[in-house]
Amino acid sequence: MKILTANRLIDGEAVWYGNGTWAETISGTEIAADKEAEARLEAIGQAAFAANEVLDVALVDVELIDGVIHPIRLRERIRAAGPTIRNDLGKQAQTGGKPAP
Repeated sequence: MKILTANRLIDGEAVWYGNGTWAETISGTEIAADKEAEARLEAIGQAAFAANEVLDVALVDVELIDGVIHPIRLRERIRAAGPTIRNDLGKQAQTGGKPAP
């Protein structure tokens, strides 16, 4: 399974694609379960990049644990949660120090 992620061009914020828009949290992200869905998400990312909305567009591997999206790679888990040295900043500050779902 894969999801589409990028950085918003205007402020560099890590974002994920779902429900027809780029969101600042990983919850609600559209999951591609096959090659056709991956190609569709990739085309959406390329179009958003061409329109100067986002950069560093990538499909990343995820797994569902109890219905919650969890990135496989540590880098993506950090991007979903925020800084690793300050729990009072970033996305984890909004979730009480827990990784953002």
